[in-house]
Amino acid sequence: MGKILKSVSDNFLSNSKRKEYILCAAIYYDDGQKYVHQPKNIDVGIVVCGRRHHNCFSILYNLLDDKYDIKLANTQGFLTSKDRFVSRAEAAEIALASGQIDKKTDVLFSEDLY
Repeated sequence: MGKILKSVSDNFLSNSKRKEYILCAAIYYDDGQKYVHQPKNIDVGIVVCGRRHHNCFSILYNLLDDKYDIKLANTQGFLTSKDRFVSRAEAAEIALASGQIDKKTDVLFSEDLY
């Protein structure tokens, strides 16, 4: 069963006919380590997702042993339906193109979506 679900998931993510859209807020924490199940454009480090960016920081802060290391989480962005971590600027373009927002903006805030 797991193999079938993976196949369906892979087909959905690679389907170029579907418009990419923003799923949720995310932050990128680059600690130089490799992790499994990260967005396809992230080779090292970890992406933490949440409803809003402050939720992502809260999750990461609670998981870190060394609270000083939170400074490594300096890239705020979003996770997309195509399994990509994108910057606030790229997210604004995607959200506009997908109809999630109705006016152009330089950077996207989660409050713009919901």
